[in-house]
Amino acid sequence: MAPSPIVERWYETLRRAPRHVVLADGRDERAIEAATRLESGGLGRVTLVDDPEPHVDGEIRAAADRLAKPVDLDDPLVVATLLVAVGRADACVAGATRPTPDVIRVGLRVLGVAPGVGTVSSCFVMVLPDGRPLVYGDCGVVPDPDEAQLASIAVSCAATFRALCDDEPRVAMLSFSTKGSAEHPRVDKVRTATGLAQELDPGLAVDGELQFDAAFVEPIARAKAPGSPVAGRANVFVFPDLDSGNIAYKITERLGGAQAFGPLLQGLDGVLHDLSRGCSADDIVNVSVIAALQSARR
Repeated sequence: MAPSPIVERWYETLRRAPRHVVLADGRDERAIEAATRLESGGLGRVTLVDDPEPHVDGEIRAAADRLAKPVDLDDPLVVATLLVAVGRADACVAGATRPTPDVIRVGLRVLGVAPGVGTVSSCFVMVLPDGRPLVYGDCGVVPDPDEAQLASIAVSCAATFRALCDDEPRVAMLSFSTKGSAEHPRVDKVRTATGLAQELDPGLAVDGELQFDAAFVEPIARAKAPGSPVAGRANVFVFPDLDSGNIAYKITERLGGAQAFGPLLQGLDGVLHDLSRGCSADDIVNVSVIAALQSARR
């Protein structure tokens, strides 16, 4: 699949201002290939952490000692994340050889939660075949978010869209109901979360509860949600639970032909992104580019 215009812009932007990314899966052949491609392509400096010992100096030990809970300095993931925490790398990409819970656990322990963020979550940037970018969240971290968590996810997804997609986010809080077409506690959760998201970010264009068709298709939006600032034009979609988010991004990718970039972790006090253990070298390169861009815009 040829790169879409937005992906080409990511690469062009990074070539103008390269960053330093650390790859925690330093012994993995895919990570080694990705590092070679990133550096040869002028996309920045890459540190591969295979053996942690050469990277563990006084600064890293002191940073580890300041953490609330002890960490294992023989773990490449821990040391790679500490390099970001102390400012010796701009972003970390991990997970090619580690499960997602490992990556999140280390991120929380080493980087912590960013100020003003209530929930660490994830999203995917979905680039449709016509080149339009969308953000889907949460698709990989929080199984059944409550109202406050859902609101935090919405604000984080909007920030990710704003940083990467060169447009203002319009956030749809998704449900099986549109504006009172059904009544259920799960619908109430989405309505409450919408109000909380508006309180967290008063300038954000966010609306809910909306069914996907009302959020995405303008003629349906006019019929189901007239006057909505988001319906029919949404570019950020917040799913009510992990089941629906995970299923939706895979359907969009596999049946809709979209490119899926992620999962991108949101809400940590530093840039750390997860990878699927089934990722390719292409995936590592793309997520590294995204991580580098986000670190420059923090």
